[in-house]
Amino acid sequence: MTTRQLPALHEGHAPVMLHGAFDEALEAYQGWAPGTEEPQVSFEGRMVPISSVFGRMRTCTDILPWRIEGDVSALLGYPAIGNGEGPSTYADAARLLRALCVERLRNAMQ
Repeated sequence: MTTRQLPALHEGHAPVMLHGAFDEALEAYQGWAPGTEEPQVSFEGRMVPISSVFGRMRTCTDILPWRIEGDVSALLGYPAIGNGEGPSTYADAARLLRALCVERLRNAMQ
């Protein structure tokens, strides 16, 4: 499944069901064991790779809940994930998490 099959953002805002998929994708990433296939999450009855969820959310301007921001910060070892000019957004977290997925998938192919 590709990013195009997930619902589009509306003027930078994601539907609430996509926020839920992002949270599930983060949990799946945290449990992703080295050497295993990319985790997938269920979205509207279909299985979606977590990198697709993160990819769809790369431009989401919705404010990231503090709990999710804390989980991403802890995962990355960063004190903050935003640009420092305001609250962190889903886009801030999604770009970082998608990059981690791409790197991990690339390393698995070597």
